[in-house]
Amino acid sequence: MRANIAFMYGPKDLRIENVEVPEINSNQVLIKTMACGICGSDIHCFLGESAEGRYDIAPYTPGHEVGGKVVAVGADVEGIKVGDKVTCDCVMACGKCANCKEGLMPSACLNMKELGFRPDSPGGMGEYMVVDQEYVYPIPADWSYAMGAWVETFSVGYFGIWGNGGYIDASDYCLITGAGPIGVSAAMVAKTSGAKVIVSDMNAVRRERALKYGADVVLDPTDPDYYQKVKEATDGHGPSVIAEASGSNGALAAIFDLAGHSCRVNLIGHSIGRKVPVEIGKTIWSTLRIKGSGGTKNFMQRTIRFISAIKDKYDFDALNSHYIPFMQLDKGMDLAVNHPDEAFKVMLTFDE
Repeated sequence: MRANIAFMYGPKDLRIENVEVPEINSNQVLIKTMACGICGSDIHCFLGESAEGRYDIAPYTPGHEVGGKVVAVGADVEGIKVGDKVTCDCVMACGKCANCKEGLMPSACLNMKELGFRPDSPGGMGEYMVVDQEYVYPIPADWSYAMGAWVETFSVGYFGIWGNGGYIDASDYCLITGAGPIGVSAAMVAKTSGAKVIVSDMNAVRRERALKYGADVVLDPTDPDYYQKVKEATDGHGPSVIAEASGSNGALAAIFDLAGHSCRVNLIGHSIGRKVPVEIGKTIWSTLRIKGSGGTKNFMQRTIRFISAIKDKYDFDALNSHYIPFMQLDKGMDLAVNHPDEAFKVMLTFDE
């Protein structure tokens, strides 16, 4: 069987090609892709600004935010059947290497594969995907495929707060810096806990959107009174939880001035490859607890249950600013790359 599949050959070199779909092995699932979100990581790889996308090895198929339906299963596959709506893990740990056996994060796997970033891994920007069953998760039948594509994004915001020993509850003042898809996901998680949620972003449209998705207060970090307004919004305490979801140098540096005493700082936004001057000594005197959250571990099924519990309160499909047919991929990438103010989430769609 042949299918139209996108391949990233290098910076700004993304091509749709008609190729043969591999036969599935006994432990694999053939998925008909129905929705695939364009992530900020895809954009950075496309522009040549990130080494995560490994086209230096060989062309690869991008796309790690996926919703699809199962059209075939291998002989040894259990718990997944033809017709199921599904989504997939992004970071694919082998479960067998020394680091996996130590219980370390999937990002520590010595044989790590990564959905949508490597030539040895599947990607969602294509009509079909062949994925090992352990990385495939059924989603509820009443979900849209686009909601399935939001699971990976939401899991990052969710794990960013709760993973690696993190927590939040109704006593907390939570500051989320960055109101992109990850920041908005973190806001919904924080609000569900009962915390007071403050979201900061330079973009006025994104601030207004955040108010519909968990934020109690929205602030502009370029406001000269920003620090004072954060203090006021937290009743003078300063944030007890910070989720940094922008990856910007300014937001990272500001953490050490904004954080309240004993604040739990969750670093979610990507800033790899950049050195940021910060007043790290304030970690000592403010007793800050700082943790990273690259990838997620054992959170996909929990994320699906979490979204199911809140989907009647928050309209996930409305978060998709654009629905673009896959064969117009160049249009979708142009929107995502060149019009970020209006293109909050570009969702690629596929014919049945």
